[in-house]
Amino acid sequence: MNIIDLIVIVAYLALMVGVGFIFKSFNKDISDYFRGGCRGTWWLVGMSAFMNSFSAWTFTGAAGVAFQSGWSVAIIFIANSLGFFLNFICFAPWFRQLRATTAPEVIRKRFGPATQQFYAWATLPLGILYSSLHLYGLAIFSSAVFGFPVEAVIIIIGLVVLAYSTSGGSWAVMATDFLQSLILFPITVILACLCLRELGGWGEFLQAIHLEGLENKFSMINSYGEFAAAAFTWGWASAIIFKNIITANTMQNAVRYFSAKDGWEARKAALLATVLTLFGSFFWFIPPMTGRLLYADQINAVDISKPAEAAYAITSLNLLPTGMIGLVVVAMLTATMSSMDSGLNRNAAIFIKDILPALRRRFRKAQINDNRLLLGQSQRISLIFGLIIITLAFWFSQQSGVGIFEIMLNIGSYLAIPMAIPLLLGLLMKRVPSWAALAGIGLGATSSISLVLIKSFTDIDLNFQQTLFTTTSCSATGFILSSLAWHTTSAAYHQQVKDFFNEMFKPVDFENEVGGANDLRQLILIGTLATTIGALILPLLIYSRNHTDQIATLTIAATLISTGLAMVYLGKKSLPK
Repeated sequence: MNIIDLIVIVAYLALMVGVGFIFKSFNKDISDYFRGGCRGTWWLVGMSAFMNSFSAWTFTGAAGVAFQSGWSVAIIFIANSLGFFLNFICFAPWFRQLRATTAPEVIRKRFGPATQQFYAWATLPLGILYSSLHLYGLAIFSSAVFGFPVEAVIIIIGLVVLAYSTSGGSWAVMATDFLQSLILFPITVILACLCLRELGGWGEFLQAIHLEGLENKFSMINSYGEFAAAAFTWGWASAIIFKNIITANTMQNAVRYFSAKDGWEARKAALLATVLTLFGSFFWFIPPMTGRLLYADQINAVDISKPAEAAYAITSLNLLPTGMIGLVVVAMLTATMSSMDSGLNRNAAIFIKDILPALRRRFRKAQINDNRLLLGQSQRISLIFGLIIITLAFWFSQQSGVGIFEIMLNIGSYLAIPMAIPLLLGLLMKRVPSWAALAGIGLGATSSISLVLIKSFTDIDLNFQQTLFTTTSCSATGFILSSLAWHTTSAAYHQQVKDFFNEMFKPVDFENEVGGANDLRQLILIGTLATTIGALILPLLIYSRNHTDQIATLTIAATLISTGLAMVYLGKKSLPK
């Protein structure tokens, strides 16, 4: 990397901080701060949902899988798109119509305070841990591939995310997600096209795979025995699709659509996320496959535990023009920053809306109802959680071996499906007691831990799909069997369940429930920012080495400028005269 690439990265990070302060004026209360005041337009909510569905792992871990097994990894993202499509079909409007701020708040409406508190206390520390691990993983990768100091990446990226997400809240999170996607898509498409150009075209790409003897390994579905643990087979693909569809449609992920104006806007947002995920699943994995064909020696020489995970970055370094390398780094940063900022905002919301009120009731203290005090408290909690995330990531960088947090991470993975299944079934089954979700979690977690013990102390080798379907079956069984106790529940609980479903199916009356929209303000402001970013990319044309570099740079700049100008035009055209 050269000084131009570094300038691009620094300028982008500075702009993200600026966005946070620009959107600070959008926040009048905690509804604005945590869910955009339920005024988010479909294109803003949909782009944010899309960006939150992946992290830098897409360009590192997933790219490493593509380097080894070709198109098989695309199944993960196709499964994500199917999950979003089911959101579009029915769940997205339901989620918005629940009129909530946090996922545990939805859980309380459905199952009561005991289950709400379990999920709140379980998800909060894991959410902080996952964010710190995303940041740490990005720092390790950036150090090995681009030569950045690990500690510097952790501190700088952590502080940037902390600055814009704390100052601007969910508005800044959604706005930065949208702007980041406008950079992410053109740069990844350009890189995929440059890969095909380097190989001579699509036909030559397929021919190179054939000549390297990689046709079987690069197939989307592989035969048993091609890879360890029956990976990338029909069974594996079925398990991935099942898992991703389930997790995308639970109460836990309902929060994706809480910012939408109403159910119809949430539905359109889900459709946008569906299309973008499906589109990306094709373009994102051509570069690491090209890396296997052209730059395998360079990739295998990278000093990280899994060199294949550097495939995307090394291919970028070889093919992209000056300045564009900086944008690839930006694309990787944005993927992690998007996951981190959303997690930070949601964790703060859970603490303010679910945990803190329960603690105040427990210690018999009056609840805080002043909007200004709650907003200030929310910002302080976001700041504290952000500093904890940075500190944890920094601590990870100083450790070696397995620690308590890796153990916690494993526990989280053991609980993921057992915790998800009841939160989907709870939307489909009415006649279950308030403890139904806890019963499903208990049986599912027991089976998950039992399978881990079997794998640890016996010669039985259980693969991912066997573990997933066993755990799922047990969790679902625990939940469904609890329905036998429905007749023992109180009339008050019956009314609670009835109210929950009535609310979920009741369309949002935006004018009466929320008030005035600010669609045009969103269009004009974000359009102006997009145009500015595109204009800042144009000077990179000076450093182009040839016509291909010029076309690549111009395409990315033109995408941002044209999109931004169109948004500003539409916004100003619709302003009342």
